[in-house]
Amino acid sequence: MTTTFDLPDSPLELARLQDAVAVKLSAVSLTPMTDDDVLDMSKVFERSNRRSDGIGARLYAEVSIRGAYRKAGVQTPGKYLTATLRLGLGASKRRVAAALALASMYNYSGDQLDPALPATAAAVADGDLSVDHVTEIAAVIDEIPAAIPAEDKARAEQELAELSRQLTPEGTREVGRRILAHLDPDGSLTDDADRARTRGFAIQPQDKRLMSKIRAQLSPSLRAKLEAILTLWAEPGMNNPDDPESPRGAAYGADAEALAAARERDVRSQSQRNHDALEAMLDHLLANGALGDSVALPAHLVVTASLEDLEDRAGVAVTATGTRLPVADLVDIAADATPWLEVFEGQSSQILHFGRGRRLASLAQRLALFGRDRGCTAPGCTTPWSRTQAHHMPDWQDGGPTDIDHLGGACGGHNRSVSAKPGGWETTILTSGPFKGRVGWRPTGSNQPWKVNHSLQPEKLLPAIRTTKSGSAVEKWLSCRIPAPPPGPPAPPGVDVVRNPA
Repeated sequence: MTTTFDLPDSPLELARLQDAVAVKLSAVSLTPMTDDDVLDMSKVFERSNRRSDGIGARLYAEVSIRGAYRKAGVQTPGKYLTATLRLGLGASKRRVAAALALASMYNYSGDQLDPALPATAAAVADGDLSVDHVTEIAAVIDEIPAAIPAEDKARAEQELAELSRQLTPEGTREVGRRILAHLDPDGSLTDDADRARTRGFAIQPQDKRLMSKIRAQLSPSLRAKLEAILTLWAEPGMNNPDDPESPRGAAYGADAEALAAARERDVRSQSQRNHDALEAMLDHLLANGALGDSVALPAHLVVTASLEDLEDRAGVAVTATGTRLPVADLVDIAADATPWLEVFEGQSSQILHFGRGRRLASLAQRLALFGRDRGCTAPGCTTPWSRTQAHHMPDWQDGGPTDIDHLGGACGGHNRSVSAKPGGWETTILTSGPFKGRVGWRPTGSNQPWKVNHSLQPEKLLPAIRTTKSGSAVEKWLSCRIPAPPPGPPAPPGVDVVRNPA
């Protein structure tokens, strides 16, 4: 049965009506429905969701093109999805990819362009394709060599979109491979430009075990170089972390007898040897000044941990790039790479006064700020500390001092968003409340409560459940495992232990 409704023309009113229908659907019982009704509703509901995915892609494009995300207090359209709409990184990437494929964009002259995948956009609007289908189609089209004529590429997208109306996303992938094989059967049309366009190396987010997957597309030259190095560094018996007698470095020049004995003891797989070889190469680079000599934190290996975790030899430390590191591993890194280690006592985020008469924060100040802020302090921002700036409160040009109690971490975009004009943000160091000592943000001129960023320190929302122990154990551990810094200003060869009283 089909019912005709008088629907409003306003997109916003339609969205509100759709939300009201969803609220009603979530409250009604599905039990009285017949089996046929349940199946019909599943199809209708899925078709509606797929159409909504297309609408969501168009909405994101509008937010991006208009720059409307700035009114939400964020600096990029992607941040709007994660910080304001609270989408996960995976969902955010899929939303962005769908918008680029399905939405109409504009060129530099202001002319509206057709969607990049017009046939796919039409199929989504009909409710026949999901975002997963769009992802597979976009991946296939992206792999078509640049030498293929534009009309052939457009025909391939149209055929793939039409066929996908009857296929699962996995089926779309298989059909796409057939189309690619037909367009470039022997791979001769793929050139250096295609390889350069698709090259990449990305470290995926850490999982619950703190392990990280790597997603990479290696150029032929990089693969050849990597294989040549692994041949010597990942040879059986070399760089085995479980064997203290294993030779370190490259196999060339290693003691032959020691290597032969280590080879007999080596039970690692080739994949594990590759991993250990890569870590050994990075250790070699760090030990030989690969990070350079700079006051900027990216040129230093910096780790912060709580006093309780160090005493318990458990828990997780955090690096300036945002990587979570088991405290047990911190011991070995501290011994080999001489990082800067900052220790906090209790749950407090307050830092002792540390004044400076110059505009740029010193390395010691940035180390202390990292321990407190972990990254950008703007609410919802996930930029790690290694990509932040020392933000003055008030601004330097307005007389703000470069003192530790007037500084906070901010990424470039959020640092520039602080302004006394309407539409900007104002910041302060909170002097009371549960987040005393943290950086607070709110829209300029508003009376809204100050907000702090919990994205990088969610544990601060949880009550302290452990009892603080005596500091003697950690003092003994630190003195045994990590050399103390020389007197005077902190220097990279030492480890700066900054203790922050509760």
